[in-house]
Amino acid sequence: MPFTVVMVTTSYPRFPGDSVGTFMEPIAKGLAARGHEIHVVAPWHPAITRAREEDGVYLHFFKYAPVPALNVFGYAQGMRADVELRAAAWTAAPLALAAGLFKAMRVAQKRRATLMHGNWVVPGGAIAAFSRPALPLVVSLHGSDVFVAERVAPARAVARRVFSRAGAVTACSSDLGSRAIALGAAPDRMDVIPYGVDTVKFAPDGNVRLDRRKSLGLPPDAPLLFTAGRLVRKKGFEYLIDAVSMLDPHQEAVLAIAGAGDLADELRARATVAGVAARVRWLGDISQGDVASWLAAADVAVVPSVRDASGNVDGLPNTVMEALASGTALVATPVGGIGSVVEDGRTGVLVPERSPADLAAAIGALLRNPARRAEIGARARAAVQSRYGWAQVARRYESAYDRALVFHSGRR
Repeated sequence: MPFTVVMVTTSYPRFPGDSVGTFMEPIAKGLAARGHEIHVVAPWHPAITRAREEDGVYLHFFKYAPVPALNVFGYAQGMRADVELRAAAWTAAPLALAAGLFKAMRVAQKRRATLMHGNWVVPGGAIAAFSRPALPLVVSLHGSDVFVAERVAPARAVARRVFSRAGAVTACSSDLGSRAIALGAAPDRMDVIPYGVDTVKFAPDGNVRLDRRKSLGLPPDAPLLFTAGRLVRKKGFEYLIDAVSMLDPHQEAVLAIAGAGDLADELRARATVAGVAARVRWLGDISQGDVASWLAAADVAVVPSVRDASGNVDGLPNTVMEALASGTALVATPVGGIGSVVEDGRTGVLVPERSPADLAAAIGALLRNPARRAEIGARARAAVQSRYGWAQVARRYESAYDRALVFHSGRR
């Protein structure tokens, strides 16, 4: 049956090509394409340029900050290096929660919602649960929400209440699902749904190889490594920089890093100390379209994710799925949800986390063997096309909606 859904989230792409909350848009639009009426409720941000309705998804942004400095709720702005909440986030949170609750309630009433869908159990799940407690509830977990609930007692208490109400809970990785169950989510209401990927946007493209090398001032045949993500601890970029220093200098490989974040200066200094500053190029925060072209141009994509010292870890980095779809040979660590979508030796190469030597060995072996790179890349793209399209992901979310309705009906 078609649902009218209020989808509460703290991140949604603020403009076309935005690198923040990228997975939320295809989830929402995929469900709308299946006949559901989707109303996204999200915090306002000064960078937003979206229309009120796009491809069947209606966008409702709520303002909450009395001064510009407090516009730090959502959009990956509330945490410092993804290990601790910023002071401004603590100040903004009560204002944002109140504004979000009011907005979600009003949208649900006005649009006659039949289901609430909260993304990130805290705060999105809490807003969805408490704004319309009489409606079925689905909660989707994405990583940082579970991390905060594990370490902040008030957030943990709220998460438990939300989990008890939810008729279905989805997680982007089995690791995240297991941690949520430990926090109180019901195992029989949990479903692991990995993110999908746009296999049209992220695809092999031989035309960009020369262009991207030229933009870096490199010769046409220069070995190019690429990685992307926020410059925070859990991305493990420091280990990749160290790995570049261990590569055969005769290979003259260059690493391009796309992203911005709190560790930018520290990572640049690390490259200097490692003696590879000239071989690491910093691209800054780039659009999704540019990420696609860099992945297609690279010889090897690298995702060196780690479980950081505070215990935080990515659920499933977008770059993993995007690299697989691009047909670019991938070297990654098996942390979080990566090991569940990358088949070691077939669709990518998995190495232990925090090991520059293992990263260097895997990267070096692929750079020396173009045929092996092509073989792994082709298998990876075929696997993504058969299992991880966004249309398939939307069907699984739709099944979660159906289960939530059954659970809700049984409770009444």
